[in-house]
Amino acid sequence: MANIYWRNSELAKLQKADIRQLNLQWLRSQFGLVYQEPILFDLTLAENIAYGLENVPMEDIINAARKANIHQFIDQLPQGYQTKVGLKGNFLSGGEKQRIAIARALVRQPKVLLLDEPTSAMDSYNEHIVQEALEQAQIEDPNRTSLIISHRLSTICSCDLICVLDRGQIVESGTHAELTRRRGTYYRMLAQKDLQ
Repeated sequence: MANIYWRNSELAKLQKADIRQLNLQWLRSQFGLVYQEPILFDLTLAENIAYGLENVPMEDIINAARKANIHQFIDQLPQGYQTKVGLKGNFLSGGEKQRIAIARALVRQPKVLLLDEPTSAMDSYNEHIVQEALEQAQIEDPNRTSLIISHRLSTICSCDLICVLDRGQIVESGTHAELTRRRGTYYRMLAQKDLQ
């Protein structure tokens, strides 16, 4: 994917198939990626959501926007989905940009959704809205695997499995409740952040 060198052949599998043997274009189509800082183009909201895909029905764009908790906002704009976002989406808040980026990932119906610090630059209100969007998207497609990289522990509390890294190594893993009960690294991080 990103020129990762796989040392453990078990890590290089997707649905029991060796990733290194798969068609690269097909493999990339199975992933949706949401960066910490969303990238928007000087296009309409609909075009930004469908960016990189051809002939996406408006119904699919709206459905992805609903899943990302951004449809209601877009629908209230005078030009709706035909509203131009301007250079880098300047008229949008960080939370709105992020939800558009999530809609862009979801319209692809990926098997794996990668989220790199999706709420790091947001206030708690927008973080909550984005969190709800991610949880709703997972509920609607329970077969999707979502990988969330986050320093904000509140973003990952509802995850099925949390892996805690320390100096590049996984030091513990489990659910929020399990890790809290263990009173290890995760618990100490929670105590520091006052999130418990």
